[in-house]
Order: sequence, then structure tokens, then C-alpha cells
Amino acid sequence: MQKLPLLGNLTPAQFLRDYWHKKPLLIRQAIPDFKPLLKFEKLAELARQNHVESRLITLADGQWDMQHGPLAELPPRNQREWTMLVQGVNLVEPKADALLRQFRFAPDARLDDLMVSYATDGGGVGPHFDSYDVFLLQAHGKRRWRIGAQQDLSLVEGLPLKILANFEPEQEFVLEPGDMLYLPPHYAHDGVAEGECMTYSIGFRSPSFQELGEAFLQFMADSIDLPGRYADPGLQPAKNPAEIPREMLTTVTEELNKVRWDEEDVTIFLGEHLSEPKHNVFFTPVAKPLPVGRFMEQAARRGLALSPKTLMLYRGKHVFINGESFAVGRADKPVLDALANGRGLEGALLDKASDDVLEALYTWYQDGWLELA
Repeated sequence: MQKLPLLGNLTPAQFLRDYWHKKPLLIRQAIPDFKPLLKFEKLAELARQNHVESRLITLADGQWDMQHGPLAELPPRNQREWTMLVQGVNLVEPKADALLRQFRFAPDARLDDLMVSYATDGGGVGPHFDSYDVFLLQAHGKRRWRIGAQQDLSLVEGLPLKILANFEPEQEFVLEPGDMLYLPPHYAHDGVAEGECMTYSIGFRSPSFQELGEAFLQFMADSIDLPGRYADPGLQPAKNPAEIPREMLTTVTEELNKVRWDEEDVTIFLGEHLSEPKHNVFFTPVAKPLPVGRFMEQAARRGLALSPKTLMLYRGKHVFINGESFAVGRADKPVLDALANGRGLEGALLDKASDDVLEALYTWYQDGWLELA
């Protein structure tokens, strides 16, 4: 594998072996001469929109305050100690999506989003920890980071933010544009702006097993089949009417134990669950779609590209896109795998697609899931 400046001239394999989930890594000039991908005005405009997740965090007289978006008004930019956080910028800004995709040495099933943090002098969100891996790329200005591998992760009670009660930093760095800091999960850190600054956070999905378990049981509810109805033809007179009969408990336990699942069930659940768009993501269908024949001509000439909002995954014969799943034959698998891995498809490959795949591609184009490259 090629060494990447993005990872401090480590190969992805070296980085994952030595740092991922293990210890921090400071990378000076991970992206040399990096410039912000969008200006403050554009970021503020995004924060005003209903479908964009945003937060405003202020610190005044030692008191923390957090306001959830849409953010109709912001403090003056010359006011100290406030921060605006905008999630999912990669969903609305192609350049941000392209930056996020540079981190695909981790699978798409783990890659989450790109958050932009704008802060005025002294701004930050307090000492805290994240439950997921994160890369902190400095985009504009300077930010001073203090980090520590402390075991005490207790929080200050009664605050709107999760701030560590006993922060004990061990290292300190000042990041300038193009510098990047990787932190594994649960690593304590505190970033404070030195003057006006922007930091881009590339985060990774780390769902709790409780979340997955609850979602899986919902998924299985649509597929279990337990025929019959409870009956007790040998019922005896009840000595204690309020007590659940032992025979009833035994019978129901035996029936529920018939619910089974295998790896294929988990595969389909996981693919649909992980590719499901977030609650604030919506697709805009093409207002005037090309006729199917014209679309195919253009696709063959120009190729196709997935929408930045689309997440496409696969495992074996199963393909998942935006929460939907279907099984594909061996002949169609190379085309759809290429689309998922490349997040686009060269026009020449359409010659190898079956009529079913071509029909699906046209439907996804109409729905805004993919577009002509």
C-alpha cells in the first residue's frame, strides 16, 4: 500500500495497526497549503437551514450555553468565546464530500460525516471525549489542543454539554492550516481557538450494541413466522387466579425459542440499517428527468456518480442503498460493486449491466440518488 501524507507518510495498514483505536497521532501538514472549503457566510447559511444539524455554544462569565439549530442569529464575529458546529457538511458541499472520501481506508460502513467547527478567539466546547475515532483537521487560523489518556471520564453535572469534571492533559499542540490530529475513542481533549479559526472533524460511526440490538429486533419483527395461537385444553381450576400458570409460561417460552436468525439475516439488517439516510437527509427527485433512452445514452458517454447523500454498501450477493436491499446475480455483481466502491461508474461498464440493473439505475437517477457524471 502507498504511504499517505494524510497519515503522516504511513500506509493505511501501518496506521490502522499502530494507531487506530490505540493512541493519538499528530500529523503536520497532512494536507499542505490547505484552504477552507467554504467561507463563514456559507457555513452560517447552512446553520440557518432546517435540514442541517447545527449547534451554537457560548461561554460567558463561566457559564456554558448550547443552542440547537436552525440558528437564525449568531453573535458578532468580534465577540469572544463562541463556537458554531455544523454537521454533515459533506452532504451539501461537494468539496467536503471529496475530502471525506480521502479517509476511505476505513470502510464506508464506519465513515460518518464531516463536521465544521467555527470559533472566535477563546472559543471551544470544553474538555470532553468522543465515543468514536476522529480526525481533527485545521482549516483556518490556529487551535490549541490539550489531550490526555485519562481513565476518569466523569462529567460535570447540570451542564448542557458533556464536559469532563477532572481533565488532566498530558500533551499540548497548536495546529495551523493543514495540520491534523487523530484521536482514538474516549481520549480526553480540549481545543481552544487562538483567534478566529475553523476545524474540520472527520468522524466515524460507532453504534452501541444496544442501538443495534433494538433496531435488529424491529427488523426481525417483520420476518418472524410463529403460526398458531395459545391454547390450554388441559386447563385445571386456578388455585391462585392472579398467578401466571406454569404451563402457559413453558408453552410461550418454547414458541419464542423457535425464533431463529443466521448470518444472512444479520447481513441484511446491518446493510439496511447502516445505509439508511439520517433523519435530516432528504433527496430531491429530478424535476425533468431525461427519457430513459436519452439517459442511457448520456450515462454511457459521461458515466454516473452517486449523490453525496447516498450510501451504497454490499456483502456477498446483497446490495444496499439508502436503506433498501436486494440480491443480485453473479453477472450483475461486478457492475454494482464497482458503483459502490468507486461511488461512480464509467459509461463503458454499462454494457455489462443487465436490464434489471439499468432499470434500477434509471430509477435511482429519477429519485436523486445518483446523477450523470
